[in-house]
Amino acid sequence: MNILDTILGAQGGSAAAGAGQKVGLTQDQTSAALSVLVPALAAGLQRNASLPGGLDALVGALAKGGHARYIDDPAALQKNDAVTEGNAILGHILGSKDESSKVATQAAAETGIKEEILKQLLPIAASMLMGALAKQPIGGAAAVAGVAGVPGLGILAVLTPILDRNKDGSMVDDVLGQVGKIFKR
Repeated sequence: MNILDTILGAQGGSAAAGAGQKVGLTQDQTSAALSVLVPALAAGLQRNASLPGGLDALVGALAKGGHARYIDDPAALQKNDAVTEGNAILGHILGSKDESSKVATQAAAETGIKEEILKQLLPIAASMLMGALAKQPIGGAAAVAGVAGVPGLGILAVLTPILDRNKDGSMVDDVLGQVGKIFKR
């Protein structure tokens, strides 16, 4: 199961539904929004993890953050902590509010959902992304730290299914296209 499926299916779909309800979206709108936001966030996460010290910071955040609660307990997404923590996660993943706004603008163009609503959903989606990473079967930090001693292999294995939009087995072309759209200057 990929990260997007983990998020959409968490607690029988009630986690994603609750996140959408918090910002006034229907279940279908929430699925559409998360289907655009999560890959964009994952691309930012992958980019950030490739920077010097980025992978170590991500592993540390997954090991200590208690993010799984955002997948395990839909009520956790209704609390202000989910937004506060999500905004901090966005700061690490995307770097600035301007970049977060670009993600929301792009998602609005792709989904037809108002940008203002997507800006409200974005930090919740970031919290859910970290929760989904923490819940990966090979164990959150291990997924990021690497498999078989190869640093970063784990995160590539986890992120590739959601980043490989054209299903050609490589996420490189898809990530570059998505990052190009989001971070276009």
